[in-house]
Amino acid sequence: MILASLAAGPRHGYGIIKDVLELSDTAVRLRTGTLYGALDRLSDDGYIEFDREDTVEGRIRRYYRITDTGIALLAQETRHRVRVAEAGRLRLAGRGATGAVAEVGT
Repeated sequence: MILASLAAGPRHGYGIIKDVLELSDTAVRLRTGTLYGALDRLSDDGYIEFDREDTVEGRIRRYYRITDTGIALLAQETRHRVRVAEAGRLRLAGRGATGAVAEVGT
């Protein structure tokens, strides 16, 4: 979700938290400590990098951006999740679960 957020452009921590909440339809609520630990790991692995710092109302905002390696990982994960969702849709269709199939297929 963090990579998906950064795929739209550089963001600071709070911006990522808000965007992930929106992207997940409020299902994923990142806490600050969790986010910054994940940002450190993603940076160490080369998926994201520091973009810039701004000062807003006396507070420093550090912005991150996705790297080409991060874009490749996000594309790979997206393809995988689409395959899993399609497999689930097909299994549900075989059980006659039409309401769930329509929701997953849209």
